[in-house]
Amino acid sequence: MKKGQEHHPQKAVIPDLLMTPSDQGDGDLETEYPEDRGNWTGKLDFLLSCIGYCVGLGNVWRFPYRAYTNGGGAFLVPYFIMLAICGIPIFFMELSLGQFSSLGPLAVWKISPLFKGIGMATLLIVSLVAIYYNMIIAYVLFYLFASLTKNLPWQHCGNWWNTDLCLDHHVMRTGNGALPLNTSNTVSPSEEYWSRYVLHIQESSGIGDPGAIRWNLCLCLLLAWVIVYLCILKGVKSSGKVVYFTATFPYLILIMLLIRGVTLEGAWLGIKFYLTPQFALLMSPKVWIEAALQIFYSLGVGFGGLLTFASYNTFHQNIYRDTFIVTVGNAVTSILAGFAIFSVLGYMSQELDVPVQEVAKAGPGLAFVVYPQAMTMLPLSPFWSFLFFFMLLTLGLDSQFAFLETIVTAVTDEFPYYLRPKKAFFSGVVCVIMFLMGLILTTEGGMYWLVLLDDYSAGFGLMVVVITTCLVVTRVYGLKRFCRDIQMMLGFKPGIYFKTCWLFLSPVTMMALLVYSIIKYQPLEYNGTYRFPFWAELLGILMGTSSCLMIPIGMVFAVLHEEGPLWQRIKQASRPTMDWGPSLEENRTGMYVATLAGSQSPKPLMVHMRKYGGITSYENIAFQVDKEMEEEEEEAMM
Repeated sequence: MKKGQEHHPQKAVIPDLLMTPSDQGDGDLETEYPEDRGNWTGKLDFLLSCIGYCVGLGNVWRFPYRAYTNGGGAFLVPYFIMLAICGIPIFFMELSLGQFSSLGPLAVWKISPLFKGIGMATLLIVSLVAIYYNMIIAYVLFYLFASLTKNLPWQHCGNWWNTDLCLDHHVMRTGNGALPLNTSNTVSPSEEYWSRYVLHIQESSGIGDPGAIRWNLCLCLLLAWVIVYLCILKGVKSSGKVVYFTATFPYLILIMLLIRGVTLEGAWLGIKFYLTPQFALLMSPKVWIEAALQIFYSLGVGFGGLLTFASYNTFHQNIYRDTFIVTVGNAVTSILAGFAIFSVLGYMSQELDVPVQEVAKAGPGLAFVVYPQAMTMLPLSPFWSFLFFFMLLTLGLDSQFAFLETIVTAVTDEFPYYLRPKKAFFSGVVCVIMFLMGLILTTEGGMYWLVLLDDYSAGFGLMVVVITTCLVVTRVYGLKRFCRDIQMMLGFKPGIYFKTCWLFLSPVTMMALLVYSIIKYQPLEYNGTYRFPFWAELLGILMGTSSCLMIPIGMVFAVLHEEGPLWQRIKQASRPTMDWGPSLEENRTGMYVATLAGSQSPKPLMVHMRKYGGITSYENIAFQVDKEMEEEEEEAMM
């Protein structure tokens, strides 16, 4: 073949080794993507997926409540300081790990196989969260369908599920013009609709008595899983397009709800309550811990979603810029949601003639009781109710996409030859298994199980995962080497701010969070009336610590896999594997070229540059990195 090419130069094919980008032509520009894994089809896919993942239900139902209970407007001071110390640096670290290696949360631990248990812990946590998170989406779907009516079903008392304690504020207002003074023993129609009709919780005596399956909830859960499966069917190629709607549409609805809210009579009462600064509270460590917790859970660090999304990027995607867009955008969204929620609560408190703090709640209580009740007081209440629940649906769905994509990517990266060609089928199997595991949440006592999962699945374990990741990357792998990897991707090294946070500020702050959560541990309750039995708490604690146990179990397997004396095995298992580094050949410059499979050249970097068209700015960086490493080695020998 080669002889033929020499005799007939007009038909010659340039050897692959000497081919330049211009020889390859425009059609080969996509070689920067790991084709067999799939990839984002545009840069906005990644950015919007991250925004959709981070901006979730917590921004609407947790942040406003946390803000008003921890100093109002003054809460923004510790909030933004914690964003700078914990949020932004850990967010950037996760994106960097994913983009540099193009690997999921399990396979990325080629960086230090001794700590692969961190990946297993992440997988366990995200699986538990995905099971109950989709149940919340099922509740939202239930309310969404219930809003498609002329009169909202939770507007009045007198339905079969209502009790004698039910107090209809519409009737009281039209009757007397004012509500009776003693409303302490009464229940709103929306509260009874939620607990007695939707949950049917009155038929369950507690977590040990789940009761019958609520088939309407079961069908809503099935629908939620079908929607999620159809959206992640083709991996990031399909979910990356869906987020153009699910990540942007909530903002449109949020602005509509905000405009409607601030134009209501009494809205200023709620906004004043939300924002009035109580600077004295800043002296309390609890406020700072609450701010750090809000940042920690709101940005979704430690769940593997950020790392997974970044692994589908091109090697030189500007994740530095994306980090600031997503983290600051997430914070602004939370503050905006506070205005939308508290303006309506202010109107509601004036209508009911009660203080704002009596109507303000957090979590499901806000989404499924207080806000739906407020909707009944507005003209065109079904329209505003539908909009609110549609916003919650889109907020929840893109976070759920991330959880499922993390699980599927993690497992398929471990078994690429078997599972990647059947990724759609494997995704379906995961969805079916999780739907079946979530069936207990659709029972009459399902809410008790949801509260247990919510409290224990991603608390203690998640913090341990993030702290360990931070320490392994900076101490075991090495901060210098990690910064060089980032320099290879972005063309510059992270500054003193990131280095200080990674080395000291972030891990210390998160350790303080961990210690605080252990010291301040309180027995689990539901609605302030039901105390969970000891066995249920023990189950929850086991759930939380089982993810942490994955780390030492992974260490044992890694050490057994190596050869030699114990200390030597530990040292070998803690080093990166030979194939650690950028996944594509053209990105493996500097020290990573020597580790290419089948590389026989004594000067692999020169071969690499001839093959991929001379020295680019990034290959120049590779030269600098190699030179720095040689100088360090010489200093160490002296």
